[in-house]
Amino acid sequence: MRMKFSGISAALVLILLISACGGSNPSQPEQPSETAGHHAEHHQSHTAANGDLREATASADELPSFLNAKPEELVNVYRLAAEHSDLLDWIPCYCGCGSIAGHISSRNCFIYEASEDGAIVWDDHGTRCGTCLDIAFTAVMKQKEGLSIPEIRQYIDARYAESGEPTPTPEYSGV
Repeated sequence: MRMKFSGISAALVLILLISACGGSNPSQPEQPSETAGHHAEHHQSHTAANGDLREATASADELPSFLNAKPEELVNVYRLAAEHSDLLDWIPCYCGCGSIAGHISSRNCFIYEASEDGAIVWDDHGTRCGTCLDIAFTAVMKQKEGLSIPEIRQYIDARYAESGEPTPTPEYSGV
């Protein structure tokens, strides 16, 4: 079976080939640039104990400043993660972030938390991890192909079973 690659997926494959979890020093996370817009006025940033940079924005429409200098394909995966966070809540990540960063699902690699008023606390973990990018992107593409959440999870679990320990993602409850 041949897979069709869109421009974004071809570029994502390139990103995935050059990035991997642990590719940067977690004790020295990439800091957002103060010259990149209005970061100091409208964003709250802090570094988590595991080295991940977290940044709050008013909504999912406002991306964190740590994405400003990143390739558009990577930024697009963050957009997809925000648009499909309800899917990623049920999809495990296999990069080790469950034990290292306390992540529960693939969603946490991009979004640490979201509040009922729409505010988002973003996590930069996904900017440094090809596994996280691939799982999120693949899950969204499989959903667009018409697969159900349990089918997508089964696909991801089978694809990454040999890769490592999955996050402690709960089974889909049909909510």
